Parts: sequence; structure tokens; C-alpha cells
Amino acid sequence: MSDTYKPTNRSRTLADLLPNSAAAHGADGAFLFKNDAGVWEESSYDQVVAEVQALTLGLRSLGIQRGDKVAILGNTRPEWSLFDFAAMSAGATVVPIYQSNSPSECQYVLEHSEARAVVVEDEDQLAKIREIRDSLPALEHVVLMIGEAEGAISTDEIRKRGEAGSPADYKASYEAVEPDDLCKIVYTSGTTGPPKGCMISHGNYRAMLDMADTANIIEEGETSYLFLPLAHVFALLIQYGMIDIGGRIAYWERDQLKIVPNLVEVKPESFPSVPRIFEKVHDTAVAAAEAEGGLKSAIFRWAFRVGKRYRKLESEGKKPGFLLKKQFNFADKAVFSKVRDIFGGNLRVAISGAAPIDPEILRFYQAAGVPLFEAWGMTETSTGGTTNMPGANRIGTVGRPVDGVQLKVAEDGELLMKGDNVFKGYYKNPEATAETITDGWLHTGDIASIDGDGYVSIIGRKKEIIITAGGKNITPVNIEQEVKRHPLVSQCVVIGDRRPYLIALITLDQEALTRFAAEQGMLDEPSAMINSPLVREELEKQIEEVNKNFARVEQIKRFHILPNDLSQEGGELTPTLKIKRPVIATKYEKEIDELYAS
Repeated sequence: MSDTYKPTNRSRTLADLLPNSAAAHGADGAFLFKNDAGVWEESSYDQVVAEVQALTLGLRSLGIQRGDKVAILGNTRPEWSLFDFAAMSAGATVVPIYQSNSPSECQYVLEHSEARAVVVEDEDQLAKIREIRDSLPALEHVVLMIGEAEGAISTDEIRKRGEAGSPADYKASYEAVEPDDLCKIVYTSGTTGPPKGCMISHGNYRAMLDMADTANIIEEGETSYLFLPLAHVFALLIQYGMIDIGGRIAYWERDQLKIVPNLVEVKPESFPSVPRIFEKVHDTAVAAAEAEGGLKSAIFRWAFRVGKRYRKLESEGKKPGFLLKKQFNFADKAVFSKVRDIFGGNLRVAISGAAPIDPEILRFYQAAGVPLFEAWGMTETSTGGTTNMPGANRIGTVGRPVDGVQLKVAEDGELLMKGDNVFKGYYKNPEATAETITDGWLHTGDIASIDGDGYVSIIGRKKEIIITAGGKNITPVNIEQEVKRHPLVSQCVVIGDRRPYLIALITLDQEALTRFAAEQGMLDEPSAMINSPLVREELEKQIEEVNKNFARVEQIKRFHILPNDLSQEGGELTPTLKIKRPVIATKYEKEIDELYAS
């Protein structure tokens, strides 16, 4: 840890994190959310800690105590955060469950974790629990965040139970929690097998928060817009980080279509996201400019050429010339300011994590002055490990290790990590724990390189490396990213393990397909375009261009267009939109075999 670092919050655990911040920021805004009337409403730190006190003591009145498991199933919303802090303050270990999980997926997590209680968002989530309740003997209590329902305890009832207690009872409860106690068991998405429960202690997350503080990613008094699922460690870190420094969390309206309008309304300084959101905004902006045609389209393309030249000189510490400055100022006023306004016009930092992002997307935003930085981490590191940041940003890398993290690359290219934020192991799985942590080093499963300045480049996942029939090792992600640069492509999955050559399964972006159909005079039947020779010709051209950038063994020889996009509901994607390669290979075995037979 840096010698100059001074913690902003003297918490020992996540249980005393909120009351400590409330003591320093009592009247300041903590939560911002839209109420039932559709109006943005703010809760202060004092209001939030009072609510958490009542819920903490209410949970304890149910018999929840130190070491018990309390699951939370629901969308990202203020109530999720309130119950999270309450359960931890009661000494319990919180088990987050994605709101999109099926009943059987919920059953696996609840049964494996032996949760004594589950807090569900609404009737829809409650229905999942009702379906599986008989198979969960350890589950004693079901709590409903919103409203009332038979077979569930309402939030109002929990609150009333807790109001019988005192501030001294609350303080005694959260002060009894120790840094070595588990604050979370977070189940991994399971891209290559059943989910594993990652045990994260209060000390792990406190160390992660200290590391985040030293990076100055978020600052006191700022607002961070949060739409990521709180079942994911990236969202949890933002939640705890904002409370840690006395910031404000703005919660989304639980509607993907409202994300951009919310950003415009909230005007956040901080915006954490997954690559897909940044990609969609980029694609929409480019498509809108192209649709304008003529001079406006030409100005848009020219502006980004100017912006990229200008930013490249900036990053090299050189001063742009007089003419380039003039051109840039015009481009900024005419084009870039409008891109920044999509994010509210007030962003100081946007972080892309959870999956790789195309460097060209990053260059687009860099040119426009949108401060977007790529970071890397995993559930097993309590979220983080490396990050780019203002003044230390190298596009194409995931940045340098944060203070307190040690990295090295093993002989086989795997990235190894050591730090106080490394998790305690996998719940009920000592064998997997022993394979993952050896001599204090976490085996991340990522193949990586580290340059002379300490910047880390992730090459691919060790388990996803394709080994062709000829024995060649190929990283599919790099090829897939190149194919996805075409506006029509939503997803690309490269196949070729133990096969003679590579093939690809491609899905189409429906918005782009509709635009393309309109351009071809087929506006009323965009779905018919999926099998259109025109679409296939477009993709053939793209793959031909992509293949030029790769050695012959890495080139895609054939491809198939799938009728529907990949989805979590279809089982092909994890809740964080990562591709489940084994599932896809099995599900589309017939299509794959036909490509190799043709």
C-alpha cells in the first residue's frame, strides 16, 4: 500500500462501513432513485443507516446470527443494498443470486450455500422460490422486499420487529463482526462447469476498497450510476466504494431502455459498465451519423480521424500543432460534445470490466473525450486487480496492478496474483481451492503478458484456448472481436478445438439488421434478411478482411448464421453476458458438424 494513502473510512469490516460513513456524511445524499411517481428521490446517509439498523435488528429477531447465510434475489435497487448491509451487520454471510436466474439455478445456489433465509424482490422472484421451496430443508425464512404475499415476511414486518431494538443493539451487532468473517459467498457464472461459491471475507473487501481508494477511480461527493446486477462483484465494489468515500449511488429504473435516458438525467461523474453498453452507444452513434448521409456523415468520420490523431499526440506527451488544434476544437463542438452528452456530460471516469472490450471502441471514446478505462479482475480477487486510469492509460491493456497487488506470469503464460483481496477459497470445494491457490498465488486462468511498464495484456482464457487437430494453440477471443466490428454482428463464437480448421457461429444485431433491411428496401421483413444472400455477402467480406490479420491456421474457413441471438434464457450466456462455449458447442452440434462436412 502507498505510504501516502490515508483511508477515507476507518471501517474494519463491511458491517461497520455504513455507520462510519453516516457519522461523517449524515445529511449528504447516499441513494438516488426514481419513486413510484417517476420522480428522482434522494435518501441521506442518516436515513439509510436508520433503515439498515431496523432491518438488521429485524433479521436478528428471526434468529439470523453470525455465520448464517442470507441470500438476496432481485434487481439492483436501493432495497437490495439495504438488506445487504443489514444482513452483514447481523453477522450473516450474504449469498447474491442473479435476478435472471431460473428456479433450478436458484435452487442450486440456495441448497449448496445452505441459506437460512432468502430476500426476494417481488412476486415474480417469489414464484421461483415457491417452486423449489420443498427441496430446500435449510431454508427457514422468505422475505419480500416489495409488497406483501402469502408465505413471505414483508419488509414492513422486518422493520417493525427491528424498531423494538436500540442503536446500542445495532452497534453491538455490527461491531461483533470480524475481518476474517465471510461477508459474501458469490457464485461464479460457470462458463465451463457448475458455479463455484467464492468465499470473500470482510477483510478481503476492505483491502479491495483500500486499493480502489489509492487509484482515485471514484471521489467523495460524486454520483455513480449503477445498473449492473448486485449479484456481480463489480457492482458490489461500486456500491461499497461509493459508501466508503461518502459518494452517492444512483440506481437504474430496472429497464435496459432507460439506461441512456437515466444517464442524461442523473449526469453522473462515475459510470461502471460492461462492454456491451459502450458498444451499443458506439454502434448507435455511428449508425445515426451514417443515416444522415452527405456532409453530416462526412464530418462525423472526419472528426474521429482528427480526434484520434489529437489524442495520440496527447498520450505521447506531444503538443498538437496550430491547425490540428483548430480542427479538434471544431470537431469537439460539432461531434464529440454530443457523444459526451449521451452519458450526461459530466463523466470523470467510466470503467469497463467483466469482459474484454474492443480497443477500437476505446479509441472512439478517447477521441470524443469520454474518459473510458478498461480494468481487470475476477470474483476470486474480490473484484479488482489492475486498471487503467487518468494519466496512466494504455489502450489494448487492462492497466497496471493497483497498490497492494503482485502479479507474475507463469511458464505456461498464466497470470498469477497475490494480494490481501484474494478470496478464501471455494465453499465446500477444497480440491478446487488447492488447484487455484498455490503458495499464496492465485492462478487466474487468464493467459497474459506484462510489458516493461507493468501494463497487463489479457490474451485469453486458459480453458478456452483452441487446440486444432494440427496441434496449434489459438485464442478465439481476438478473432471474435475482429468479426464483431461489423455493425450487423452481435455475437461471434469461433469453433475449432481438435478440428482441422476454424469455423464461426454468428448472430445478428436486430437493430442493425432492421437498418440494413431498410437500406435494401425490405423494411417490413428484417427477419427474412437473416438468410438473405445480401447479409451473407456482407459477412463474407468482413471475414475475408479479418482473415488478412491472422495466420492461415487462425483464419475462419466457414461460418453459419444462427436464427436467434445468444441469451441467458437460452443457456448460451452467463448473467454477465460471457459466452458458455461448451453449451454452445453442444446446442449447435448439428450446425457445426454440417460446416465441417460441407
